[in-house]
Amino acid sequence: MSGASSGAGTTVPVTAGKTYVVAGSRPWNHPIFKDLLAPLPGEWHFVGGRDELTLDLLERLSPRYVFFLHWSWIMPRDIVEQFECVGFHMTDLPYGRGGSPLQNLILRGHRDTKLTAFRLVEEPDAGPVYLKEELSLEGGAEEIYVRACELAARMARVIAEREPPAQEQAGQPTVFERRKPAESRIEGQVTLRELYDFIRMLDAESYPHAFLEHDGFRYEFTGAALYDGRIEADVTITRKEGSTG
Repeated sequence: MSGASSGAGTTVPVTAGKTYVVAGSRPWNHPIFKDLLAPLPGEWHFVGGRDELTLDLLERLSPRYVFFLHWSWIMPRDIVEQFECVGFHMTDLPYGRGGSPLQNLILRGHRDTKLTAFRLVEEPDAGPVYLKEELSLEGGAEEIYVRACELAARMARVIAEREPPAQEQAGQPTVFERRKPAESRIEGQVTLRELYDFIRMLDAESYPHAFLEHDGFRYEFTGAALYDGRIEADVTITRKEGSTG
């Protein structure tokens, strides 16, 4: 039986014979599951979409934990009450509850954060906390999301090994608002650093990239790099929606 090292340096074997469900809605979630969680003792199942993660499935599998590596939907009350569901939020909860945590953190000038593993309850991001780990916010959004997912998988292993009690969140909550696609428009940045941060925080697959619109064209920016006195980035140019030609 294999073991895993936690942040405290203690190695405890995962209990064989138990069942775990791992849910992830982003393209990088399943490869990380296959590499870091599927080989562990016990039965590990991956679910990639909301329609697949049903109460019927969970009742048949009867998992010890349901881990959500990256999930965009609020889970039904009957699931979170019947099963121990573990979410991972990219802030030091209760700071930063709510939507678009990565973008809201970078806009507030954070260069690093904590990834919080917490139990899902009916109120979003309000459940008790299992553990927290440091997470760098350097790089593009997709790079950060992959880094966070790998860290979440390692934290899921620690939780499966130790089965730690979750502790209620302490302190006054700060709530982030979920960003809208229109807020990806480039405007109001004063410095090159601010513009670079704005482009990189939106640079992930299936996210609305930073953009400008001019004379009927839309310019979307990705792959930004900040140098002394300049930004270099890739740009995709398309006709603005509704324009002709």
